[in-house]
Amino acid sequence: MGCIFRQFLDGNSERVFACTTCKTHLSTHEAIISKAFQGQHGKAFLFNQVVNIYEGKPENRHMTTGLHTVRDIYCTYCQTVVGWKYDKAFEETQKYKEGRFILERQLITEL
Repeated sequence: MGCIFRQFLDGNSERVFACTTCKTHLSTHEAIISKAFQGQHGKAFLFNQVVNIYEGKPENRHMTTGLHTVRDIYCTYCQTVVGWKYDKAFEETQKYKEGRFILERQLITEL
């Protein structure tokens, strides 16, 4: 597979969220758009920016807010699913989610 290069986020000025399995940095507290989301494992956060992930294949999913095209996102280091990315929202009121990321609280830890 080759070398894996991980991006480390500055934890001195911001709180950093990481993969619970391997502690790879994923995002910062300042990148949170909303904490009012629900995932498969409970509480989830909507983020504007996430690093050290790779995306799965897009699929249409029926969620509580309607139909969305999403793709699972995985930690680049340990390949654990940590959430999903919104590619497309079919409801006009949900368009703000497009291109944004959900990280499930149970699958991430705060460093």
